[in-house]
Amino acid sequence: MSHIVILEIGIAVLLVASVGLLANRLRFSVIPFFIIIGMLLGNEQYPAFISNLLGQTDNSTLRETFNSIWHFFTFTESKPFIEFMGRLGVLFLLFYLGLEFSVGRLIKSGKSIITGGTLYVVINFVSGLLIGWLMDLPFKELMVLCGLMTSSSTVIVAKVLTDLKRTANPETEVIMGMIMFDDLFIAMHISFLSGLILTGSTSFSAVLGTSLLALGFILTFLLLGRKLVPFIDKILQEKSSELFILIIFSLLFVIAGFSETIHVAEAIGALMAGLVFADSRYIKKIEALVLPFKDFFGAMFFFSFGLSIDIYSLGGAIGWATLAAVITVLGNVASGYFAAHFSNLKPRTSFDIGLTLSARGEFSIIMANIGKAGGLLPVVQSFVVVYVLILSIISPLLTKESRNIWNRLFGKEKLASKPKKTLEDLEAEMSAND
Repeated sequence: MSHIVILEIGIAVLLVASVGLLANRLRFSVIPFFIIIGMLLGNEQYPAFISNLLGQTDNSTLRETFNSIWHFFTFTESKPFIEFMGRLGVLFLLFYLGLEFSVGRLIKSGKSIITGGTLYVVINFVSGLLIGWLMDLPFKELMVLCGLMTSSSTVIVAKVLTDLKRTANPETEVIMGMIMFDDLFIAMHISFLSGLILTGSTSFSAVLGTSLLALGFILTFLLLGRKLVPFIDKILQEKSSELFILIIFSLLFVIAGFSETIHVAEAIGALMAGLVFADSRYIKKIEALVLPFKDFFGAMFFFSFGLSIDIYSLGGAIGWATLAAVITVLGNVASGYFAAHFSNLKPRTSFDIGLTLSARGEFSIIMANIGKAGGLLPVVQSFVVVYVLILSIISPLLTKESRNIWNRLFGKEKLASKPKKTLEDLEAEMSAND
């Protein structure tokens, strides 16, 4: 192990923390900042404007000094460790999502939310088919594209609703119900992608068999896992915080690792573990212990994704990703309209629902990484970088202005005014009371 690995990791964490502070100051989502700083610093070839500045000087000592310093910011020695931290980030993000997810609550949320969620998935999946067809992508790349265009970012949506103080609004229940429905679909789609891409199978029967195996694993694990919850609670009873977290983490990693051995993405294994622990009577304690790990390693996940991207390879994907982002926003507003209609909400809430759900983030990147692991075309990676950056920045801004956008397009809603009572009406009421 190189003697500078710890130093490079320390620099990486310091940079992530610094851009996170900047994002909070600017009231933006931190996700695009984490990705961008990784993209800027992860390449051995430094940005063009620095190259131009150094090219204008004849001072060789200055160039050598800068090259020595820049070496620390390429994370050459520590990149494998940062990538592993990113993998842990995926596990903790999905595990925590599973802890907060409730299948029972989704079922009880009503037919209107399930109908709206179905329309949301269909509209976005068809949008992915359209963009993939226009890009002339092969089938595997097409399926990845459809998945990443269908998956909303739970992390960004939750943060936006909290920051805008809309958590108590009536449309928020619809938004969270649709998010849960979408997450459930994406879990199934990732299992399908695992069978399609990671196994290396080419025949339809082999892919179908692997996908059915993944689906069977998920359903069996959920059914059996929930029956084991009382036994797990008994093990966790009155344990020290050290033993408590060791038991939780050991089960998380074993479940995620085992799922990968049967060609189910480790992220889905982590999600399943979270769904099982969601029924534990120690759920609050588990969430409190896992949250710091989710935040830290989750940040490193987005940073490590940025490190894996060659910033000079994005040019060909900018146009397609921009078109896809526009179609996504329009399609989500349409699905928001139907969701608001089925839930008997005011029409203006359709913009609140659709624009909030337009954010893209962790699931899109996870599916792009599956494509990368399967050796798919590099254009998928380039596409998802630009696509996620656009929507993770634009969606919170549009959500913040959703009411103003509605008012400018359709005018302010007129409040029904109470009829004014005349003097004769008041005298008649008084005489009636007497």
